[in-house]
Amino acid sequence: MDSRPEIARAAAEAAARQSYGKLVAWLAARTRDVAGAEDALADAFAAALERWPRTGVPQKPEAWLLAVARRRRVDAVRRRLTSEAGRDHLKLIAEEAEARMTDQDLPDERLRLMFACAHPAIEAGVRAPLILQTILGFDAATIASAFLVSPTAMGQRLVRAKSRIRETGIPFRVPERTELGERLDAVLEAIYAAFAEGWSDPAGTETRRRNLATEGIWLGRLVASLLPDEPEALGLLSLMLFAEARRAARRDMAGDYVPLAEQDHALWDHALVDEAEGLLGRAATMGAIGRYQLEAAVQSAHVARRLSGRTDWAAIRALYEALFSIAGSPVVAINRAVAIAETEGAVAGLAALYVLGDDKRLDDYQPYWAARAGLLARLGQAPQALEAYDRAIGLERDPAVRRFLQQKRAALIQ
Repeated sequence: MDSRPEIARAAAEAAARQSYGKLVAWLAARTRDVAGAEDALADAFAAALERWPRTGVPQKPEAWLLAVARRRRVDAVRRRLTSEAGRDHLKLIAEEAEARMTDQDLPDERLRLMFACAHPAIEAGVRAPLILQTILGFDAATIASAFLVSPTAMGQRLVRAKSRIRETGIPFRVPERTELGERLDAVLEAIYAAFAEGWSDPAGTETRRRNLATEGIWLGRLVASLLPDEPEALGLLSLMLFAEARRAARRDMAGDYVPLAEQDHALWDHALVDEAEGLLGRAATMGAIGRYQLEAAVQSAHVARRLSGRTDWAAIRALYEALFSIAGSPVVAINRAVAIAETEGAVAGLAALYVLGDDKRLDDYQPYWAARAGLLARLGQAPQALEAYDRAIGLERDPAVRRFLQQKRAALIQ
C-alpha cells in the first residue's frame, strides 16, 4: 500500500472513472434498484476519499469499493425492509456480501444495464440520458446540457425512470434479436452522446468531460463485440473512430481551431482511420443501411482526401441526401446545405438553408448561423454576413472556435 494522500486521491478518481458503470451495473443487476446502487457506490467513493489517504490505496481498489458498497446496500435494505419478504431479500444480499471477490471475478454487466435502461417501459426521451448517468456517472446538469432541457426537469425524469425499473421488475439482460430494434437505437444514441460531449472538449481540460470520448469509444467497442452482426453498432464505432482519428489536427500549435477542410492529414491517426474503414466495410455487407453507417460514410468521404488530395463533395452531398431521407434533422439539413453550396454554388446552398429558417430550434444553434454567415460572405452580402457572424460568435462556447469566427468576421470589414 502507498499512504501518500495525493496518490490515494488520484487512485480514487481513477477508480471512479474506470469502474463506476461496472460497479453500478453489478449492484443494480441483483436488486433492479439503480438508485440504491448509485447511492451505495457514492458512499463507497466517499469512504475511499476519506480512508485511502490515511490507510493507503488497496491492492484491488475496485474490489474494495464493491465490498463497501455492498455493505452500504445491506444497511439500506435493513433500514427500509421489515416484512418477511424483506428479510428474505436482506438475507440474499447479505450472503452475496460475504462472498470473496477479486477484480478478475467481477463480471462486466454494463451491456445488460444499458438494455434495461432502454426497455420499452422507460419513457423514450429519458433512455439515453439514463444510460449516460448509470454507466458513466454523468450528473443531471451535464446530461441536461447535452439534451437541451433544464437540470431540474432532467433530474426528475431520471428519478422516475429508475423507480420504474425497480417497480416493474425490468430484466437486466441483452434482448433477443426480435426485441433489439428500438432498444439498440437508444443504447447507440447514449454512447454517441457521451462521445460527442468528450469530443466537444478537444483539449481534455474540462473535468466533467474528461475521457468521455474515450469511454464512448470503449462502450461502442463493447456493443460491437457483443453484437457483431448489428451493422449500426459497427457503423457507430466506425463514425467515432473517424472523428477521434482527427483529434490531433483540430487545433494548431497555438491552440487555434482548424476546420476539417484545412487540417493537415499527416496529423490524423491513420491506424484509427483504417480500422474505421474496415468496420464500415463490414457493416456495408450486412444489407441494412442506417443513420450511423451513413454518417460514418460521410467521414470516410472526407478522410479520402489523404489519398486523393481533394474532397469529393458530390459523394458527400449524396450521402447527406440519403441521411436526410431517414433522419431529417435540422443538423443534417445544415450539412446538406453546405454540401449543396460546394457542388452547386453559394446561392443554392443559401436557398437550402433559408428553407430551414422557420425551425425555432435553429435560433440558438451556432452551426446554422456560422454556415449562413459563410455563404452570405461568399456572395458579397457583407451586412447580412456580419449579423450572422455576430449570432454565431455569441452562441459559441469554445474559445478557439469563437476566435476563428471572429477572424472570419474581421476579414469582411478590412
